[in-house]
Amino acid sequence: MKGIKSLFCLLGFALFVLSSCTEQKNEQLALDKSTAEEVVDVMMSRRSIRAYKPEPVPHEIMDVILKCGINAPNGMNRQPWEIRVVDNQEMLNAMTDLYLKDMDADDPRNPKKDPNFRNMFRNAPTVVFIAMKPGLCSQVDCGLLAGNMVNTAWAYGIGSCIQMAPKEFMNSEEARPYLEKLSFSEGYEFLMVIGFGYPDQSPEAKPRDINKIKYVGM
Repeated sequence: MKGIKSLFCLLGFALFVLSSCTEQKNEQLALDKSTAEEVVDVMMSRRSIRAYKPEPVPHEIMDVILKCGINAPNGMNRQPWEIRVVDNQEMLNAMTDLYLKDMDADDPRNPKKDPNFRNMFRNAPTVVFIAMKPGLCSQVDCGLLAGNMVNTAWAYGIGSCIQMAPKEFMNSEEARPYLEKLSFSEGYEFLMVIGFGYPDQSPEAKPRDINKIKYVGM
């Protein structure tokens, strides 16, 4: 009788442990689902921002954005990027003045057509300059880096805009002194700019063509 009682105690304890583990697993699954939904919401709600409040992004937030950026997937872990952050408004304004110096006022690229114009980087107060080391996957890797950064920024309430337009200017002879100030390593090519700042607009989402997605079977 005593043995049977002990057996029932052991079975009860086992069921209790199993129940506890199941509850913890379910709680973990619920937490994972909640986290996944938050991530999806960030990615679906993010917009490219072209109007910013004047204050730069605090360095402690930029540090998180940058760390998430460099943790993007990349081919063979080559990490073919180098990143420079500029939030010195005098430097951004000086680059802008040089960019506009020989530009025709009627040029459609002239950013002064924006009534809120402050600088050539879509008026962003914090600008990230990205260079890449040429290679098979380098542009893709840098694109993934940029994607991580802009989505992380949005999660912190920071707007952003990925810009390729400054590439020609930054690689020009006139802008060479500023490119040298960014001090990218030898063998790296300037690729893109990302502007960051607190949004001063709330643009609507542009439609996406879901028909471009297809599942293919045998």
